[in-house]
Amino acid sequence: MKKEINFGIGFITGRPNVCRIINSYYKHLVEQVQDMDVKVNFTIFILFDLGYQFTTRLDFYGILPDVYKYMKIKYITPEEIDEEKKILMSKYSLTKNEADLFIGKGYAKARNMILYTALRKKMDYLLFWDDDEYPLANVKEEGDTEIKWLKQPTIKQHILNIKNVDITCGDRCGIMNPVPYIEYNETLQEEEYKAFIEGISNEVITWDYVSKTRKKNGFLKYATSDIALGKNKPEVISKEGQAPVMYGSNLCLNLNHIDKIPAFYNPPGARGEDTFFACATVDKKTTVLSIPVYHFHDGFLKFTGLMKEKYPKQTLKISLEDNGIEQRFYKAALGWIKYKPLYFYINEREKYREIMDTAIKNLEKGVESVSKQFETCDFECFVPELQDYDKNVKKHYQEFLDTNKIWDKLKIQMVNEK
Repeated sequence: MKKEINFGIGFITGRPNVCRIINSYYKHLVEQVQDMDVKVNFTIFILFDLGYQFTTRLDFYGILPDVYKYMKIKYITPEEIDEEKKILMSKYSLTKNEADLFIGKGYAKARNMILYTALRKKMDYLLFWDDDEYPLANVKEEGDTEIKWLKQPTIKQHILNIKNVDITCGDRCGIMNPVPYIEYNETLQEEEYKAFIEGISNEVITWDYVSKTRKKNGFLKYATSDIALGKNKPEVISKEGQAPVMYGSNLCLNLNHIDKIPAFYNPPGARGEDTFFACATVDKKTTVLSIPVYHFHDGFLKFTGLMKEKYPKQTLKISLEDNGIEQRFYKAALGWIKYKPLYFYINEREKYREIMDTAIKNLEKGVESVSKQFETCDFECFVPELQDYDKNVKKHYQEFLDTNKIWDKLKIQMVNEK
């Protein structure tokens, strides 16, 4: 008789596209594990935000009936989050401020809610999966005239590699970040655009990256065939005293090693919850293993045809003229601005003041010209926003520490209940 494992998949979503992903790939998930020496019991956790795209609940209840034959679907509603806060206060003796800091509305608090729910539901492993990613790899190597598309055994690779480590993380291809192609002109010169990008830059977004991809692939990253075919060996990327670079999706947590799993945090209204999660693994000496499997990131939802196996043979350029691109980039960049101070406060404390002063000067130089390229966005607010989050960085750092203290206290009580 096969050993059974409980495998959770967590979606934090504000877009109905999540239903299309589940409906399109549930068979692929089940097929991956059919021949394994373990029986995999799937539970999909869907935490939805109705305010992100002004959706209704019905938008997130479009899961096909056949999906329920193979896996459980657990919806996490706003009302349930409020109820769980009461449980955290009554059963686990958290204060209201602690409960509000740990779970609620926002990227990190939503991830914590899924993490907490998965532990309570006795999941062995929890894979976070973004609502704009598909288990595919786009391969186009030197000499190729067309893109090759390869399905990825995401679940299988995580299961095969996670048993003896704390976290496994896959790779990412496709649209790496929602930065559109912008033409230089009399209003916006390269020097001004460079200053703007350096002003919003972080551990992933850099001028070197943006300028290279702008010239080469129109911001589309191609997969490496050896990784896409699972030929590369898994590699430990956690190092003493250094936070590993991990994406928040295609990220699998070993809940049997819950003492090594930190909480998620981001400053109010910011992004970076995966970044600060990675930072928190350092003190816990968490072992993070990079595994050879991709997710294709469709940051602007321009490749939704992939779910119907309509595979484009050539690269598409994402430009400002495309519908919805401006707002998507604006919201992402504002989220980066709001987490930049805390990231550098944690990782480059000695150079922090110099880094922030330079960032503010660069933004002051570039925002006016960049704003003129956008019909629906004004980036002028970025300078005062960055200054405000710079001013409050110590407060946000304390919240980062407190969130992990709350989680450490909570999970000990939960584990002792088992």
